[in-house]
Amino acid sequence: MLLKPFRAPGARFSLRSKPANPMLDTDPGQAEVILDVSRLLSRSFHSTPTGIDRVEYVYARELLERIPDRLSFAAVHPAGGYYGRLDSGAVRQFLAFTIARWRSVDSPDASSHRATIIRHLIAMRPRPVPKAKGPRVYLQVSPHHLDDHEQVGDILRAEGARFVTLVHDVIPLTHPEFARPQGAIEHRKRIRTIDSFARGIIGNSQATIDAIAPHMTSGLAGRAVRVAHFGADAPDMFTTSSYPAPERPYFVYIATIEPRKNHLLLLNVWRRLIERYGDAAPVLVLVGRRGWENENVIDILERSEAIKGHVIEAGGLSDRQMDELVAGARAMVMPSFEEGFGMPVIEALSAGVPVICSNISAHHEVGGPVPDYLDPLDGLGWLAIIEEYRGNSARRDAQLARLKAWRPPTWPQYFDIVTDLLDEVAAAPGKI
Repeated sequence: MLLKPFRAPGARFSLRSKPANPMLDTDPGQAEVILDVSRLLSRSFHSTPTGIDRVEYVYARELLERIPDRLSFAAVHPAGGYYGRLDSGAVRQFLAFTIARWRSVDSPDASSHRATIIRHLIAMRPRPVPKAKGPRVYLQVSPHHLDDHEQVGDILRAEGARFVTLVHDVIPLTHPEFARPQGAIEHRKRIRTIDSFARGIIGNSQATIDAIAPHMTSGLAGRAVRVAHFGADAPDMFTTSSYPAPERPYFVYIATIEPRKNHLLLLNVWRRLIERYGDAAPVLVLVGRRGWENENVIDILERSEAIKGHVIEAGGLSDRQMDELVAGARAMVMPSFEEGFGMPVIEALSAGVPVICSNISAHHEVGGPVPDYLDPLDGLGWLAIIEEYRGNSARRDAQLARLKAWRPPTWPQYFDIVTDLLDEVAAAPGKI
């Protein structure tokens, strides 16, 4: 363990100040926003980010631009699990280091950065919660430690803050068959914490908000609620590394290999394409780590001679390499059974690349009329449309024509919604 902070009785805090007084100032425009970056710290030894990692990073980046004088950082530190405030200068340096790692593939092995990461974690050791000078809003945008109801309550009492959280999805409860074995139990604990404490909820889609409401004791009544669609960053132009894209026409799927993502359908489709076209069959590039409950898919990827050279696992890509890979694809394919938000759909369409995706509400919400939608169980339908897209086709041209009128959500629009919600929660009457 890197640190051995003092543990106050009954709570996991590095140090405890006197309880904060949130009523010293009632101007919501002056409310302190405490962004919890526990997820980024806990993932600091991973060189390739998940979608949730990226979202927490963007929150830090954008709020530093918008409200630097009102923004503070805190975390449940990975070294010991103690909550505390973080030095803002150290967090800024850690953010710069983190985005540089994501952009680079020169040293994909996290161990090569181990000493540097440890120095960053030490610099961001938990510090005492300062006495409040006005109202506070505690903002958490990842599920990290939300399953610990008692700890979140302790944090809010120590900070004297109102709680706002971002909900990414409710899939472990609505579709437990797609979650890890304990996923539904863990997610139920997170929802209990949100139900107990959240004064404001941000949903990444209306589909997510609709899904969470039945699991709340009194629904969403009495809370500030907003739907905000994630934006898409411009392609990374700061690195020069290139991914050796296939010479044949290819399709890309960006997703963790897990049952919900429906990789098995694509592998069966590609086997049929290979039978029909041989070496002229298109290539499928799978971008994403191997997840859980995926033995049948992994068996095919590792042992099937038929798909070798036609289905490629591309792991550990930098942001620039992924941008280049997507830009050259015939289409992004996304046959997942369920999503909280279709971020790859946004990213592909923003890059001018057609999308073929499953006919689910989250995809419709972000893609609108542009993508081609198919039932995730319609194997023959997927086979037919991919055959059509492998070359020049009227159907692909039609989607490209629709794409010209499509406008992606932007991060400035997103954070207009978020900051409005934060101010509403800070100004709301009543106790914390």
